[in-house]
Amino acid sequence: MMRKIMGSVRPLAYLATAPIAGVAGFVWSIAATVVVTLLAVTQLGGPAFLGAAWVTRALASVERRRAGWVLGAPIAAPYVPVAGAWRSRVAGVAAQPATWRDLAWLVVLFPLGLACGVAGLVVAIVDLGSIVAPLWAWGVPNPHAPWPMKPLMTTVPGRFGLTVVGLALLPVAAWFVRTLATGLARLASALLAPGEHRRLVERAARLAETRRRVVDAQAAELRRIERDLHDGAQARIVAAGMTLALAARKLRTDGDAAPDVALARRQLDDALAELRRLVRGIHPPILTDRGLHAALAALAGDSPFPVTLGGSLGGSSGGSLGDERYPAAVESAAYFVVAEGLTNAAKHASASTGAVDIRRTGDTVHVTVTDDGRGGADPTGTGLDGLRRRVEALDGTLTLSSPPGGPTVLHAELPCAS
Repeated sequence: MMRKIMGSVRPLAYLATAPIAGVAGFVWSIAATVVVTLLAVTQLGGPAFLGAAWVTRALASVERRRAGWVLGAPIAAPYVPVAGAWRSRVAGVAAQPATWRDLAWLVVLFPLGLACGVAGLVVAIVDLGSIVAPLWAWGVPNPHAPWPMKPLMTTVPGRFGLTVVGLALLPVAAWFVRTLATGLARLASALLAPGEHRRLVERAARLAETRRRVVDAQAAELRRIERDLHDGAQARIVAAGMTLALAARKLRTDGDAAPDVALARRQLDDALAELRRLVRGIHPPILTDRGLHAALAALAGDSPFPVTLGGSLGGSSGGSLGDERYPAAVESAAYFVVAEGLTNAAKHASASTGAVDIRRTGDTVHVTVTDDGRGGADPTGTGLDGLRRRVEALDGTLTLSSPPGGPTVLHAELPCAS
């Protein structure tokens, strides 16, 4: 019982400060609304809105901490960070429901805080005053008080009787204060706690982070497979080919065995060539060793038609390349975008020239492959569809412009936060 009574101290403090907080919040809400509305038609409207939102959030943060006196822990902030120029920040802050819920609570708190605060304080003061009546009631004698207040206030037994009544009603008063404060704090939580908007943003961020880890793990596994094939199976096939070559020299005098050895060597060479194509298709070694710029320069050099490298790659395939590195998954996607674009241009478009442009704008890498072929590329083809899935797995976009007669432009945008 005593713990419950002592547990009413914080709820009582919450109710006692509610009228002050309600008046301050209501006055600020009216003043901010008037000022922002008047300045909305001027260049100061945006900065005024951001300033008003900042103060409103500060007041709402105080309310979250005050509600924590009753709820046991402060209410978490519901805001989603915004960045960029001030115009984008205005739009971002205005689009968040928490901004308007803060303002709604500051307005609602005025009548509710006043009513709940006065009710809680009156009950607490009357009960506590009854308990300590022997200490003060003698100082305010009132011979004309109606019954039963006259005997209770003007006699010693009556004053101690007030103490007994106050002590008997103390649990009821404590329960009333706690219930009133809990109801007001829970209403504050309903308006000021993170809502569905914040939960969806956080869930999207968690899913994006999880997907990024999966993509990075997949890229690392592909690099491991490529290394195993390159350093293991390919090396053993090369060694077997050398052994067959030595055997062929020794068997030159054997007319029957030499053709078989030569056939086995040709088959081994074909297997080695196929393995090398497989390795390059999984993850080109040059991409890991020297980076995206060098890998794209190698693609341009291997193309059957001249390819110009632009953007951060330099002015030509022979120019100096930048050494900026991107996340492995981004480099791999960009490489295969260029590889697919140049391969299609050579196979299907009869292109005579091409261009590759890669540049970074903020947190996005832009990759563009252009050729002067006959155009008419099918955006739903198997190669482009697989490429699109690879790009979209990174939250990127892939677009194709290929009108009949050309030119064909393949463009990819790849987020690159690191």
